[in-house]
Amino acid sequence: MSAALPLLLADVPKERPAQARTYGTVRLTEAGTGGTRGARWEIADLEPHVAIRFKHLFARVPKNSAGPFHLPNDLMHAADLEWFTLRYPLAMTAEDRHVLETGRRGWNREQAELERILLPDYRAPAIDGVRPGQRIRDYQAQAIEVLRRRKSLLLGDEGGLGKTYTAAGFLASTPGTLPAAVVCDAHMQQQWADKIIAFTALSVHLIKKGSPYNLPPADVYIFRVSQIGGWIQFFKSHGDFFNTAAYDEPQSLRTGKGTQKGAAAFLLSQGVTYRLGLTATPIYNYGIEMWNVMQFIDDAVLGDWADFEREWVNREAGRGGRIKDPKALGTYLREQHALIRRLKSDVGQQLPKTSIIVETIDYDAKTVESVEALAQQLAIRATTGSFIERGQAARELDIMVRQATGIAKAKAVATFARLMVEAGEPVLLVGWHREVYRIWLEALADLKPAMYTGSESASQKEESKRRFLDGETDILILSLRSGAGVDGLQHRCSVVILGELDWSPGIHQQILWRLDREGQKNPVTCFLLVTDDGSDPPMMDVLGIKKSEATQIVDPHLGVQMTEMNESHLRRLVERYLAKNAAARANGDSAAER
Repeated sequence: MSAALPLLLADVPKERPAQARTYGTVRLTEAGTGGTRGARWEIADLEPHVAIRFKHLFARVPKNSAGPFHLPNDLMHAADLEWFTLRYPLAMTAEDRHVLETGRRGWNREQAELERILLPDYRAPAIDGVRPGQRIRDYQAQAIEVLRRRKSLLLGDEGGLGKTYTAAGFLASTPGTLPAAVVCDAHMQQQWADKIIAFTALSVHLIKKGSPYNLPPADVYIFRVSQIGGWIQFFKSHGDFFNTAAYDEPQSLRTGKGTQKGAAAFLLSQGVTYRLGLTATPIYNYGIEMWNVMQFIDDAVLGDWADFEREWVNREAGRGGRIKDPKALGTYLREQHALIRRLKSDVGQQLPKTSIIVETIDYDAKTVESVEALAQQLAIRATTGSFIERGQAARELDIMVRQATGIAKAKAVATFARLMVEAGEPVLLVGWHREVYRIWLEALADLKPAMYTGSESASQKEESKRRFLDGETDILILSLRSGAGVDGLQHRCSVVILGELDWSPGIHQQILWRLDREGQKNPVTCFLLVTDDGSDPPMMDVLGIKKSEATQIVDPHLGVQMTEMNESHLRRLVERYLAKNAAARANGDSAAER
């Protein structure tokens, strides 16, 4: 640390009045067999009302424990514990008090240094380890320096700002980070390898199987997120094999530790020294997903679920709850330096303006009408059946009506895409259902579209991408959930057509960032092609609400207004068909009266 840093007020020695009264004891202890002195603090004999306050302030302490309580002997806990003893003095030795106060001063210096690193005029020391001709940009070096000090970071930079290169630069330049495990979507495995090899001298191994095998020597091992569940025993028995875990798009783990892949990822995180998450869209639906995501990056910053729920969640706001104050949550994560997020404008990268245009198009009404009767029956069952029946009926309604809506407008979407191509614009055409793809491929057969969806292998996807970039076709059909992280499309295309919608605005944003990134020379235009019937109207309502909450957390300074809604996304679809059913009955009654 530079000696030029100003003296912190917190570092000025405090005069402690003689304390005749203490509320318990605190001492340094060994942390189990073979531990070193000072490995953890033991707090014992707290008076009941002080114990209640202690448990409230220190999230990792079990709420049902009567003590003694234990905290790690790190800088953050030393600072918090020393602060707690100012209010509730605890008996301790002079030696332990010195260690505690030294830790608090170290914490203050560390926080000051992190703040200094994130100042606009900060210039990081040279980052070694990248190939000649390559360089780490200043804003990327800032993230690397923060991660070196915190050892855990969610890097939320806007799409196109080189988060992969930041991760590669960190691994190549920081001692003690290797070997590293990278966990990414299946279609990103080869792209990660290509970028690491081109940018650094690190060796890479692509994990080939969903179960353990003898790993060859390498610096970086790249897992598909679908593979890690099968490696859970390896992570459990070889907890010290990896030194760094980097999660690309960790929102794929938003369902938490309850799944096989979530449990495996959590074990991986627990065994490493450094943890890094890379995503511009950590929230795909509602803000409570942030707790699950942070469990793999920094499981202490938001406390346990009970604490997070009590402090941050409004349980009355519908199923699953909603964040009480999304801006406050986003600000808190930044103040803890657990989340760093920069927009293109923050780093001086001014890309052409992006336009999002919602177009209402024609559709085959008979296709939607063909499912009306069954849709209304499912909507009724979704409100009157048993708990299991209600959930199943709502999901069936969603699947059926979304597919019918996509099919009903598929020909009109294909016509729209053709008009764009005939006007000289290569097109990224985005959908979800196989039957919709079939109609598009049939209608656009003479244009020979390339396919990049869930049905193609990684090599087939790469070949489709090559065909599109080389100009062999002007249409790349992309699955809604296959686009995260794909790079290079911006060099060929600036028009994206969303022919089908996703419930998550984060998915749409990820698609948009495939084109709205460095290297794009033209204004990007995104067309949302919707109908005024079927699933599109309720989906558009929910998308606006989810985007509002997520934006307030990741970008609290933008001042987005919150929109209130107490129903889940499927509930909106159910209510639409209940309303249709009621209208049909009313029309029938009127006809009978006449």
